[in-house]
Amino acid sequence: MHDGGTPPQDPGDDTMAIRASLRRRQLGMTVEELAAQAGMSVAYLRQLEKASGDFDPAALMRLAAALEMSYEELVAGRRDTPPGQPTAAARAVLMRLSTRECWERLGTHGIGRLGLSSGTGPMVLPVNFLVDAHTIVYRTDPEGAAAVAAGDQLAFEADHIDEQLRNGWSVLVTGTADHITDPDTVRALAERPGARPWAGGRREMWIRIVPGEVSGRIIRSV
Repeated sequence: MHDGGTPPQDPGDDTMAIRASLRRRQLGMTVEELAAQAGMSVAYLRQLEKASGDFDPAALMRLAAALEMSYEELVAGRRDTPPGQPTAAARAVLMRLSTRECWERLGTHGIGRLGLSSGTGPMVLPVNFLVDAHTIVYRTDPEGAAAVAAGDQLAFEADHIDEQLRNGWSVLVTGTADHITDPDTVRALAERPGARPWAGGRREMWIRIVPGEVSGRIIRSV
């Protein structure tokens, strides 16, 4: 039973106290080691790791340095963390998406992940993609890692997480690579929204993934 003081924290809450505690564990430091490096008492550090409140900014700056974090990251949290930081929904179901629903969620373009084999083993790369007549199209540097040979087996995945609703979906496309060389087709693709490479550069090699299988899953809270 709670003693009526600071409310117990949900492990999914993103608070300064939890960020400090998790980062300490990530670095493999004990409370005593961190307190010594941050120039504060163990009691003060334990208080900070149990509740968020008004703490001395100078002490927080020393703590952030000891945790190898910026002051802003410790106090406010990072804004570029991967999705899915909050805890999952208490009750959720995993359901299959139909092929039509998979293509609907992929839309017309976006950013996804390309899975392929390399000389050193499996590789996953982020890519801009376009959906063109139920195929996946991406462009790359002819000398880049995503410049696969025609006929190579590929996997492509895209997903979305709604942290507020604790819902999400993912779509997986597996198939073979085909090089797009027809000038008119390349010109038409290059003019479409989403065709400009986020990574910059010319990236003049266009590759189409011809699907062999399309599958998807969706997580819903109930």
